[in-house]
Amino acid sequence: MAYQRVNAEQRAPGQSPYLDSDDLQVAALDLEWDMERELEEPGLDPFQLEGSRNQNPGQSETEDLNLGSIQPATSPKGRFQRLQEDPDYVTSYTRSAPKSNQCNFCRLLKILCTAAILLIFGLLIGYYAHKNCPPNAKSSGTDDPQLYQEILKAIQAEDIKKSFRNLVQLYEREDDTDISKTIKTQWTSLGLEDIQLVPYSVLLALPGSSPSTLTLKSNGQCFYPNAQPCGKDAGADGSQDLLYSYAAYSAKGTLEAEVIDVSYGTADDLNMIRKMKNTTNQIALLKLGKLPLLYKLYLLEKAGFGGVLLYTDPCDVPKAKGLASDAFMVSLNPGGDPSTPGYPSVDGSFRHSRSNLTSLLVQPVSASLVEQLISSPAHGAPDVVCSPLILPNNEIRIVNMQVKTVTEFKTITNVVGYLKGSTSPDRYIFVGSHHHTPPSDSGQAWASSTAMVTALIRALMLRVKKGWRPDRTIVFCSWGGTAFGNIGSYEWGEDFKKVLEKNAVAYISLHDPIRGNSSLHPVASPSLQQLIAQKKHFNCTGRAQCPDPKVSSVQIQGDADYFINHLGVPTLQFVYEDIKALEGPSFLYEALFPQHKANIEEMDPLFTLHETITKLSGEVILQIANEPVLPFNALDIALEVQNNLKGNQLNPHQLLALASRLRESVELFQSDEMRPANDPRERAPSRIRMLNDILQDMERNFLVRQVPPGFYRNILYHLDEKTSQFSILREACEQNKSLPSNVTLQAALSQVVTSINSAQVYFKAGLDVFESVLVGKN
Repeated sequence: MAYQRVNAEQRAPGQSPYLDSDDLQVAALDLEWDMERELEEPGLDPFQLEGSRNQNPGQSETEDLNLGSIQPATSPKGRFQRLQEDPDYVTSYTRSAPKSNQCNFCRLLKILCTAAILLIFGLLIGYYAHKNCPPNAKSSGTDDPQLYQEILKAIQAEDIKKSFRNLVQLYEREDDTDISKTIKTQWTSLGLEDIQLVPYSVLLALPGSSPSTLTLKSNGQCFYPNAQPCGKDAGADGSQDLLYSYAAYSAKGTLEAEVIDVSYGTADDLNMIRKMKNTTNQIALLKLGKLPLLYKLYLLEKAGFGGVLLYTDPCDVPKAKGLASDAFMVSLNPGGDPSTPGYPSVDGSFRHSRSNLTSLLVQPVSASLVEQLISSPAHGAPDVVCSPLILPNNEIRIVNMQVKTVTEFKTITNVVGYLKGSTSPDRYIFVGSHHHTPPSDSGQAWASSTAMVTALIRALMLRVKKGWRPDRTIVFCSWGGTAFGNIGSYEWGEDFKKVLEKNAVAYISLHDPIRGNSSLHPVASPSLQQLIAQKKHFNCTGRAQCPDPKVSSVQIQGDADYFINHLGVPTLQFVYEDIKALEGPSFLYEALFPQHKANIEEMDPLFTLHETITKLSGEVILQIANEPVLPFNALDIALEVQNNLKGNQLNPHQLLALASRLRESVELFQSDEMRPANDPRERAPSRIRMLNDILQDMERNFLVRQVPPGFYRNILYHLDEKTSQFSILREACEQNKSLPSNVTLQAALSQVVTSINSAQVYFKAGLDVFESVLVGKN
């Protein structure tokens, strides 16, 4: 497909700035032939999909909406969708033909004379500029894969291991503030210029002076959350684990009531239970997984329950056999300081009195305690098929639960360091990890994350000292208060919200990336999935047979939450997982189990997994920070929307028609604007900036205002990898089964319709702006 030529005066370095008309025509034909040949290359990565043929406008709209062949966009670089060259193709968006003017001989002669004069001046300016230029000056802003590989070679497993061990030792004797200062000192020693410690005084929910307890009414036995009998042993080595087996921001007090097994607490589970039993002020026995915990607690609260015993079923985590006797911590905080909801905890801020975020008494307990509660024998030999824990509905268990927690204002500190960009310093790529978790944790997870960020800074600064600098600013963040509800990142985000809404480009998460050692599991926004798919060095390090990694968009843990849900920033992360863990229920990660020493080093003794993830993340960061056109794929968003409607019984004609129009607008945008912009000879700075602004903000169209608790406001993310429907539509359908009206379902549909329409209008407006520029120049 031919495309409009823009700013032909801009050429790649080393080329003559002027060509005669014959050379120009030959160059244009060669360029188009090369790009068409690239678009026809077969055998790209396994994630690519064939572009759909444009529909005949003579057919009905419903027939045009062929969702059966929806697949990811295909292109040599994952960024262009080739439109069908069909003479009958008609689109609602047309481009006006450029005006052509005949030139007489005199005018042509004037142009040639002007060109000759400009050429002489250009040569003179170039000569003196080269003469006065420092000999070792580096050209920033080059998309150079060889340069990237030279930077990434400096990332070594041994350096990450050394840094990890130093951080773990530090954790044993220091608090949050001291650890933050140490991280700042390390980053400063590596040469990072601008590093800030950003403290916030926030309301934390902490355990009381003694552990919570559970007493069986039938025999009077009293247990701590890990199934240990109440008594003098509470002060033994496991005392910290006992104290930190709690639900942060739960209601406090005592409740004596019947325990009712609600399984995973889905809408279907609760509908079935409520038909059999009175749930008012009773205690729910709830399994973690399948749905966000906050949403399940919301449903239980609506059903009238007064308390919740929360546990993980051993059958859901078969490899973690040692966790059966461990209780754990969960946070009931959706994000940020509960005393300053929606605004930062800075001096002078109004503080709400919110000692709890739910009316339910919530207590995490071990699977061993649940076995005693339901009188079930402990799981025996490993070769026996696992049986899920179930309390029969015809058996009555009365328990007395006592929840002891306190709230207290404490200071949490973020460490934020900047590697300033050379040409677009006001555009930020964020690289985030976290530091310091509750004392029951050994510090393994955050030390692993922080060691990776430190290794990445070291590699980049070695190149910066030689004169190189990225085009866009890279911001390295170590967040505090993550375990209590991503408090540090939320407070910082709310503090700098206006700046971030305009300047945030992408977020690369390094939150606890080593969770297993058998399968690399990348998660990314739809617009970044092809960027990840281009990486040919996915591997399983020879540890096990594992499938090709599938890039997905699912809700993830950690501090990326604020950037995804409040800023609409494209996000990605690389994580090593165990395959069995990936096959189990989602949201098990909400349980923060005490991690004991040698956990990380057992999974990755040589730290080769750490090195792999750091290099993969680093390569993506360099591409986003340096490529003239942001490597975001707009068409994959449109395809994701259509995939989310595929097979949905709720597909109203309006929704399908909107999705089709969105895809058409994005295809035009991708073909007419992104394709020529990626030719160095056609990069007009003003057009590149306009194009990047559109790419940077496109996911914000999918932020909705109201979602169920625990659901992402960015509706492009799924609850799990097993379904491809919009999460809010899927859950609204489940709720609609037990409601007298379909108001909830209609509200969810309205939000999806609004988002798709907003995106379609957004890309159409972008095309109109570019068209106005073209007409003006002609």
